[in-house]
Amino acid sequence: MRLVSFVIPCYRSAHTIRGVVDELRGAMTKLPDYDYEIILVNDSSPDDTFEVLRGLAEADARITAVDLAKNFGQHAAIMSGLRHAEGEIVVCLDDDGQTPGDEAGKLLKKLDEGYDVVYASYERKQHSAFRNFGTTLNNRMTEIMLGKPRELTITSYFAMRRFIVDEMLIYRNCYPYVEGLILRSTRRIGTVPITHRAREEGESGYTLIKLFSLWMNGFTSFSVKPLRIATYCGAFTALAGFLYMIVIIVKHFVDSTIPEGWSSTMALMLLLGGILLLVLGMIGEYIGRIYMCINASPQYVERQVIRKRG
Repeated sequence: MRLVSFVIPCYRSAHTIRGVVDELRGAMTKLPDYDYEIILVNDSSPDDTFEVLRGLAEADARITAVDLAKNFGQHAAIMSGLRHAEGEIVVCLDDDGQTPGDEAGKLLKKLDEGYDVVYASYERKQHSAFRNFGTTLNNRMTEIMLGKPRELTITSYFAMRRFIVDEMLIYRNCYPYVEGLILRSTRRIGTVPITHRAREEGESGYTLIKLFSLWMNGFTSFSVKPLRIATYCGAFTALAGFLYMIVIIVKHFVDSTIPEGWSSTMALMLLLGGILLLVLGMIGEYIGRIYMCINASPQYVERQVIRKRG
């Protein structure tokens, strides 16, 4: 019998997480070839989410509740859950009921076809327009920066084999990006159609700032392409400036009465200054993250772990 570990990062889910756990229990009763455990990670939710998780863990030996000392973000919470997971297969899903636990069997079945990782794919996502736009942009940027196959859609509901988890856990730096860790470990990734539900209550915790921070984590931690793009922009601007200089010289000899243009000079200075600041900012971002990693900034800090065994 194979053990499946369900890892669920939790934030403001005091009213929904019980339903998610109950749905997983019901789903696993229909899969007699698997045993299971559930790891619930409270990402320093401001409500009483951890008290609910504590109650679930104390009542069920299959459930582990982890309380993070501060809000480290969804991906750090997933990494914390992965470190406690013991299963041969690990399934990650959301805490709000939008990713249906009763369809976990589809992911497990698809995984048995020889894939290392299987993502849920949604015909129609029930997120807000802003969240859907962010997901679409994230997929496009991941294609460019991390080499994600165009036909692969990345979602927050996925299953993976143990060796992928072990490879991900080698990464101990303070800016985890789950998709980047998976894509650098394997290309044997599949998808399976899953129903995406409307949110039961509340709204997504992702804001524009949090989404931008997440993208920066992925692109600066797992790709040097932003630096290369900055280099290309600098080279292109230098070439354009050189050609423009030739044009000015030619105009000066052809028609010496043409006055020097204040507007064109200022426009050129602003263009060059903007690109220089962009390149310096990108380099500074990389250097800052290297500094944080050298100083061993934690990926996450666990305040307490509640795990009942036997």
